[in-house]
Amino acid sequence: MNSKKTSPNLHLNDLHTEHTEWLKELMFLKDELKFFVARLEEVAARYTSMEVLKELEQFQNRIHIESNILDELIHDINAHEHELAAFAIKNPVAIDHVAFDDHAPLRSKIDRNRELQAEFKKEYLRFLAKWL
Repeated sequence: MNSKKTSPNLHLNDLHTEHTEWLKELMFLKDELKFFVARLEEVAARYTSMEVLKELEQFQNRIHIESNILDELIHDINAHEHELAAFAIKNPVAIDHVAFDDHAPLRSKIDRNRELQAEFKKEYLRFLAKWL
């Protein structure tokens, strides 16, 4: 999924739509991490060498960190949604006519996370190919 290009102002529906897309993507990644853990458990059941277990532990730690990062992103998106909802409640008439500042910093975090996730998956799949 490609993010929208940064624009100075967006309408509430545009921001909400992007938030919804991001949340779906992040929830998919959270589910994917559960699958990754299960595959690591398969490797752990097959091998007892310190070399394998050391690499396996590194991936377990990275998965834990990735999960925390996803949780933070989900929290940030939900917090922004709550801000927008509060504005909509206070200004019901103006809401369709007001343009909001683009949430570029949040979009940058999402884009950076995509890059890091792709890098992580590449390393993870190399590990699995080596040991499974």
